[in-house]
Amino acid sequence: MARIIINGDDFGMNERCSRAIAEAFRKGLITDTTAMMNGEWIDEALELARENGFDDRIGIHLNLTEGKPLTEKICRFSDFVADGSFNKQAMKLNRELTAAEEEAVYAELAEQIRRLEKAGIVITHADSHHYVHNSLYLLPVVKRVCKDRGIAKLRLRRDLCALDAVKAFDTAVYNVSLRESGFITTEHFGRPEDIAGRDIPDGAELLVHPDYDRDGILIDRRGIADGYPVGDALPDFGSHNDAELIDYSLWQ
Repeated sequence: MARIIINGDDFGMNERCSRAIAEAFRKGLITDTTAMMNGEWIDEALELARENGFDDRIGIHLNLTEGKPLTEKICRFSDFVADGSFNKQAMKLNRELTAAEEEAVYAELAEQIRRLEKAGIVITHADSHHYVHNSLYLLPVVKRVCKDRGIAKLRLRRDLCALDAVKAFDTAVYNVSLRESGFITTEHFGRPEDIAGRDIPDGAELLVHPDYDRDGILIDRRGIADGYPVGDALPDFGSHNDAELIDYSLWQ
């Protein structure tokens, strides 16, 4: 039987997706979530987690691409912040950080982690908004801050989707490097569509974005159209006879 983790990203980003994540937990459609600590609804989201009994299944969703930063130092660097908000340039970073940038990024990520700890959450794992920790230039900072804050589990680079030979090799090397750095990872990582029509691989983390569409239907958000989330129904992997849902706290 294949063990799989289903993580709902973006907890705390806004009220709508946070309530959708809580419903997905109640319905057994996800096993874990990761909190965006600069999200506009994060305090309410964490209270919602306590009320619904999943506050022991929360990781950190490290964020350098959306919303306002929590620290001042990073605001000095235009590749990260413009007009007081993250500007998504971190997704396109193709150079090494300067020493000053590295320390500013470290301080911002450390503050995001610290605020989740201060809220009384024992952080189960780490991933990042818009996959910024997949950047070879940002990964060293992410590794350092996670190690310093005692976070042992870190999301892989997506390896279940179709990749050409070069990208498949780069992804495999990246994922091995996480394990060689001492992090605990799942065996695979991807999205539900990556395994459509295939046997469910053992030890996979699958990423979903629980949200509500314009009709209030619970979906896996794939985008926004006319101001409303759009996507497909959240899959129910718990109903598969060949799948066992486990949460990150149980993964070793």
